[in-house]
Amino acid sequence: MPVAEKPDLRPVSVDARGVRLTAKADNAASLAPVVESRALSRAAEELLIEVKAAAVNPSDVKAATGLMAYAVFPRTPGRDYAGVVIDGPAGWIGRDVFGSSGDLGIRRDGTHATHLTVELEAVVEKPKGLSWEQAAGIGVPFVTAMEGLRRAGIPKPGETVLVMGVNGKVGQAAVQIASWHGARVIGVVRKSEPYEGHTNSSVEVINASAMDVATRVRELTGGKGADIVFNTVGDPYFQAAHQSLALRGRQILIAAVDRIVQFNILEFYRGQHTYVGIDTLGLSSIATGAVLRELGPGFASGHLKPFPIKPAAIYPLEEAKAAFIAVAGSSRDRVHRRPRRLRHRPDLWRGRAALGLLHDEQPARPVGGG
Repeated sequence: MPVAEKPDLRPVSVDARGVRLTAKADNAASLAPVVESRALSRAAEELLIEVKAAAVNPSDVKAATGLMAYAVFPRTPGRDYAGVVIDGPAGWIGRDVFGSSGDLGIRRDGTHATHLTVELEAVVEKPKGLSWEQAAGIGVPFVTAMEGLRRAGIPKPGETVLVMGVNGKVGQAAVQIASWHGARVIGVVRKSEPYEGHTNSSVEVINASAMDVATRVRELTGGKGADIVFNTVGDPYFQAAHQSLALRGRQILIAAVDRIVQFNILEFYRGQHTYVGIDTLGLSSIATGAVLRELGPGFASGHLKPFPIKPAAIYPLEEAKAAFIAVAGSSRDRVHRRPRRLRHRPDLWRGRAALGLLHDEQPARPVGGG
C-alpha cells in the first residue's frame, strides 16, 4: 500500500534586518547602533513573526547603556512588538499577534527588526480595531501595571488606588486597570496638570508641589488612606506613599532613583502594610503573554485603551539612535520603530519610535514604560 507523502514542514528562512548594538555605551548620545541582515528561521515550538511595529522603552535604553549587568552584546534591542505570523504550526500562519518579554532585547535578540522568533505560548492575538503601533505600545507599561496590581491584589469596588506619577505610561495603565475593576483612583503629579490618559471614572489629581500628599489623601478618603499605592517613581515619593497607606494597605514599587530610603519599621508593622516589588525583566516571554491575556477582555470591552501614537514619535530602524535619545529624555510620547520598505529602495527599512515600534510599511517609534 503506498505511503501518503508528508507535507514539507521545514522552517521558513527569511533575510531579517534589525538594529544591532555591538557594545554598551556610556549614554544614549554615545550609542552607535547599526542595521544588519541575517538569516532567521524558527525552532520547534516557535513562531516566526514579521514585525509590523515595535516599541522602545526606558529599559531598552538602560540595557543599551550598561545599567543591566545581564544584558548581552551584540544583540538586537526591543521588548514589545506586534506583527503577523509567517511560519509556525498549523493554524498559526497569517494570525495578527502582539507580545512583550523580559528576555527579548535584553538576554536575547529582540523586536527592533523586520522579523522575530518567539515561543508559541508567548504571543497574544492582536485586539481587533487596534493599529499595529497601538498594539505594540501595550506591552511593558500594561504588563508592569497589571503584574503589580495582580500581586498586590486586584482592587475592588470601594477601594482607593493612589497612583504616584499618574501621567507616566505605567501610571496611566494602572489608572485604566484600577478603574476598570471599579476602584476609586487618585493621582499624584509633580506640577499643576490634569490627568492625561483614559479612565473609566473620574481621577482626582494631587499636585505634590503645592500640598502635602498624605494629608490630602486622608482628606479625600475620610481619614482612611489608600488601599493601594502604585508608586511608579520610587524613593522621591516613598515617604508620602508610606504615610498615605490605609490599614493593611499595599505599596507597589517599580523604580528607584536612590536605592536607599529611611524606613519606619514600627509604622510598617502596626499598619500591617505590604510592599510589593515588580521587575518585569524577570518575566519570560511566556509569563508575559499570560499577563497580556488577562488584559484582553478589557481591551475587547473598551475599558482599556492603547496609548495614542503621534507620528513624530515613530522612527525608522536607521534612526534608532534618535529614538533612544527621545526615550532617554523622558519623552511622554510612546516611541515606536516601524520597519518600512521604501518604494524603489528595497534595501532600506524604516521604523518609528512611539514607545518603541517596528512596523512593515508603516513607521514606528520607542516609548518608555519600564
